Amino acid sequence: MSVPASSVPPASSVPPGSAAPRSAAVSAGRPVSSSAPAPAPVSSRSAVPLGSGGKPRIGFGLLGPRRERHALSVDDLQALALPVGDDGMVIGVDAHNRPAVLGLNRPTAYDITLIGGLWTAQVLTLRAAATGARIAVETGRAHAWTALAQAAGGGQPCVTLHDVGRVPPQGASAGSPVVVVRDCGMRPPRGRVVSAPWQAVLTLLPYLSPVAPRLMEKSGLVGVQRVSPDEAAQIGRVMRLPRAETEALSTLADGVTLWCTARDRQFVMTQATDAETGLLGSARRMD
Repeated sequence: MSVPASSVPPASSVPPGSAAPRSAAVSAGRPVSSSAPAPAPVSSRSAVPLGSGGKPRIGFGLLGPRRERHALSVDDLQALALPVGDDGMVIGVDAHNRPAVLGLNRPTAYDITLIGGLWTAQVLTLRAAATGARIAVETGRAHAWTALAQAAGGGQPCVTLHDVGRVPPQGASAGSPVVVVRDCGMRPPRGRVVSAPWQAVLTLLPYLSPVAPRLMEKSGLVGVQRVSPDEAAQIGRVMRLPRAETEALSTLADGVTLWCTARDRQFVMTQATDAETGLLGSARRMD
């Protein structure tokens, strides 16, 4: 029996995603195989998301869940500050037990004069090597530096020893900074290798000498450990120290250094780690 044409639903009335009846397809002149799969239903999640103007947001994916914006007042922002100080190596603690940091690796020439003991100079050398700097020690007493040079760097030659006046060019750079330590006695000769960008020079003087005023005046930083009252008075005049700090220079304990520039001054106590104490011994001013 034939199906009345009036009982066949029009093609436009077929629900999306459902297969059209065979009789309807034939009546429309489009033969369809009975085994043809039905078209996949359109999912709302696979549709292109729309923006605020109804335009597709191509490349931005689906709209996520809406959340309230996080906002802080200006006063609350201060609580988010991070306590970040200067970069460099910790050389000790100040009078308030806060870390004192010295940055040796600089893009400008930097000279330091230390009137003090070998122990402090060697602690500074070890800590400078720990920051990644290469250390060139110019010394007339290599025996006092041999153990340190062998222990530093975990077997890597990061600390090299050179006779006085025999330091070769170091080729310092931002990726390979250098610190030249000059341990050349009371009257160090003018060095062949001078301070330069990424190459700092630390000159160690065991006591005040005739060349000390010249070195202190040209240095960006001067460290003074315990000296005699006469030496303290002379250093006070060169560095323009207040009377109280000048008088304190002759009473400083072992390991304490007054670090000063043309404008700032700070007493620092250098405290050795267990590894430094095992290698260098306890803090001492006399060698």
